[in-house]
Amino acid sequence: MYTFAPTEPDNKPLRYAELAEAASAITTDEPDATANMANVASLIWHFVPGLNWAGFYRNVDGGLVLGPFMGLPACIRIPFGKGVCGAAAETGVSQLVPDVHAFPGHIACDANSRSELVVPVLRDGKAVAVIDLDSPTTDFFDEEDRAGLEKLAAILSTRI
Repeated sequence: MYTFAPTEPDNKPLRYAELAEAASAITTDEPDATANMANVASLIWHFVPGLNWAGFYRNVDGGLVLGPFMGLPACIRIPFGKGVCGAAAETGVSQLVPDVHAFPGHIACDANSRSELVVPVLRDGKAVAVIDLDSPTTDFFDEEDRAGLEKLAAILSTRI
């Protein structure tokens, strides 16, 4: 049985290693992408303190469509290249945004969000989804968060 909680929440590298381990364990033998995204969204919510939104947008016909998440209701469709999520999906590059109000074209789904981290889930070089994290705190995310979420995205690349 897995304990789906970090052993040392203030130790960010350990927290992300445990998050990746838990996500791998819970998605290993499950072929359903939606179930896997739902469980991983919940894991992120419980492993990463200080979030007001955590979840997925899926690539559907060249645009992003809302997937499983934790937080307030969100924007349903985001075109590639629009906002932080669309930029990550279009470029295949993680977007770490210290202040969303300074990001050109930011799409405000939750008015309380101040910083955002979006990591593409890549398969064969193309984004099949993005992992989107929002915080109500400006400058909340850092390179450790990016690295941790990129490792998680790599695990999920064949499971969603």
